[in-house]
Amino acid sequence: MAEITNGNQLSKGDEILLGDTAVLTRLDKAIGWARKFSIFPYPFATACCAMEYMALSMTPYDIDRFGALLPRFTPRQADLLMVIGTVTVRQGPILRRVYDQMAEPKWVMAFGACASTGGFYDNYATLPGIDRIVPVDVYVPGCPPRPEGVLDALMALQRKIQGQKQKLMALDEKHQTA
Repeated sequence: MAEITNGNQLSKGDEILLGDTAVLTRLDKAIGWARKFSIFPYPFATACCAMEYMALSMTPYDIDRFGALLPRFTPRQADLLMVIGTVTVRQGPILRRVYDQMAEPKWVMAFGACASTGGFYDNYATLPGIDRIVPVDVYVPGCPPRPEGVLDALMALQRKIQGQKQKLMALDEKHQTA
C-alpha cells in the first residue's frame, strides 16, 4: 500500500525502509503534540475551589497523566494560568500583572463559577468574571467544580493547543550555520 506524500508516491522499497524506523510529520504538528503534553500551570488560587484543585494530584484523578502535574509558582515558568476561585476587584490588577509576566504561548482556565461569572456574589467587591481582565481559553463550571470537570476542561484545552498553528522561528541569515 503506497502512501501519497506531497503528490509523490512511495515505492515498495521506500515503504519497507521507512516501515518501522521513521515517523513522518510536520514540525508544527510535532510541536503542538509536545506542547499538549507539557503544560505548566500557575495556580492563582483564592478561595474554596483550591481544595478541588489539590484533589487533582491525588490517586483517582492524577492530573500527571495529562502532563500538567507540576505547578509553577512563578508566572515566568508557566504557560497555563489557572484562576481558581473568587477574584475581587482589588485583585484584578494583580491578576493582569501575573498574566502579562507569562511567556507566549499562554492559556487561561477559569476554575469554578466565581472565576467564570462572579458566582453567587452580587456585590461591588467581586469581579463578575475574569474575562474582563484576561482572555479565557476554557471555563470549568461548578461551585466548586468536580475534579472530573477540571480534567474535561484540561483535555479540551489540550485539543485546542494541538490544533493551533504553532509559530516556528527562523534563524536570521547571519545566524545560520553552513
